[in-house]
Amino acid sequence: MPDVQTMPRLNPVLLLLAVLLALALAGLGFVSHAPNRLVSGESMGLLSLLHGGGWLRLLPLAGLAVTACLPPRRTTSLAALLLAEALLFTLTQQAGLTAQALSGGEESIARTSLGGGYWAAAALCLLIGSDAVTHITAQRGLRLLLGAQMVLPVVALLVSGRLDALSLMQEYANREEVFNDALWQHLGLLGGTLLPSLLIGLPLGVLCYRSARWRAPLFPLLNIIQTIPSIALFGLLLAPLAGLAAAWPWLGRLGISGIGTAPAIIALVLYSLLPLVRSVVAGLASVPAHVQEAARGMGMTRGQLFRQVLLPLALPVILSGVRVVAVQTVGLAMVAALIGAGGFGAIMFQGLLSSALDLVLLGVIPVVLMAVVIDGLFTFLVSVLEPPRR
Repeated sequence: MPDVQTMPRLNPVLLLLAVLLALALAGLGFVSHAPNRLVSGESMGLLSLLHGGGWLRLLPLAGLAVTACLPPRRTTSLAALLLAEALLFTLTQQAGLTAQALSGGEESIARTSLGGGYWAAAALCLLIGSDAVTHITAQRGLRLLLGAQMVLPVVALLVSGRLDALSLMQEYANREEVFNDALWQHLGLLGGTLLPSLLIGLPLGVLCYRSARWRAPLFPLLNIIQTIPSIALFGLLLAPLAGLAAAWPWLGRLGISGIGTAPAIIALVLYSLLPLVRSVVAGLASVPAHVQEAARGMGMTRGQLFRQVLLPLALPVILSGVRVVAVQTVGLAMVAALIGAGGFGAIMFQGLLSSALDLVLLGVIPVVLMAVVIDGLFTFLVSVLEPPRR
């Protein structure tokens, strides 16, 4: 039996996060209220907004402090997860109620924005939940489900309309059609990048795995492409594509020109080749030699060996590379808005030019959520395909 004196008496990670959470709520502005979107708002702390029974909203924070002083076990981790979820819900609800109380009606142009205190507290709540999930279960699929359900109460607040008075939601209501167009444009950039990346990267990876003569020059070339800044690469593609469109007008009618979607997809594909080719080589190289020898001993041809042995066993590693490419593309597609490719980057840059923080967030938050969802889906798929550990 383990020595009782050597067992930890508290959870230091949870305790640190709980202290940071309390400091963020006490020292940073929870919301900001301004007469319009162009004027700097007046910061309001959470403590000044809690009246009467409003203090009960901080009970989950007190519960986290108590839980942090208990020995880390599965039950205490589950309690920390539920308390962090409850605190995230109550803080979001308080922000919505505050915005409703400060709103001047439908004709008012006053804005109530979420402050740094709320964003810091929300991030810390998610970190607490993520840390608790790792101690509750070792199954990746269950971890993803437990982590995803943390935001369900906030989603319920959004759907119910209780957050509509917030400036961020007002920006969305004013630009709903633009937002929807940006969503489809961003997804189009993602799909338009992944398909050619797979068609090019997978054969190159197989070629590099089978031939060191190709691997020696190809990897340095892809490394050089990866080091070029995205804006510079977009700029390098302007003149050649514009020249092609001028020389052959039918290319312009197909959408290929110096600005727009074509140079964005070409640049994003070039950026995706290095992680994809490396993952293919690493995945194929990870197949044990004795497994390949056994397959050859069974009379398999080279093609059968690749399709029935190498590719299935290497698939989890290859999908991990595709996951990196997908998440990377979602982020880099924001910069593609500078050359007219659209997407959420257009909303973000519009907000930056007009000094409207909530408009910036309207472009940034969906991209963050999209990246998290894509990462979670690929992680779950890889966990399903990976052989069970013994």
